[in-house]
Amino acid sequence: MAIYQEARGGFEVPRPALDLGLPPVWARRRTSTEAGLVRAGRPTRVGTMLAAIVVAFVLAFLSLSQSVRVSATSYDIVRLGSEYERLAALRQDLRSDLDRLGSEPAIRKLGLDSGLSQLDAPLIIPAR
Repeated sequence: MAIYQEARGGFEVPRPALDLGLPPVWARRRTSTEAGLVRAGRPTRVGTMLAAIVVAFVLAFLSLSQSVRVSATSYDIVRLGSEYERLAALRQDLRSDLDRLGSEPAIRKLGLDSGLSQLDAPLIIPAR
């Protein structure tokens, strides 16, 4: 009968005290109901359900993070495409300006229209 009660966890097993002169400590083993989510080495239904919920939550979180990453990448692709088109149009404008203003008479006319004049004769400073 004592073996049966000890196997059920209701029997208190004394533990030896340390050699410090302290009184012996009587510790009681945890019973299967106190063990929580595991009963006699097997998981309970509550433990299994909690584990399933945690796994489902982790999978849903991973799926959500992947879809957010894909949508952010798609947004970046669209933004970079429009930036490329804007820069290509600016490059074309600058190239047409260089072609138009590349000759010497056109540059001289642009300078005179802007209020610039030709340089005077150079000023020579004698050395001492």
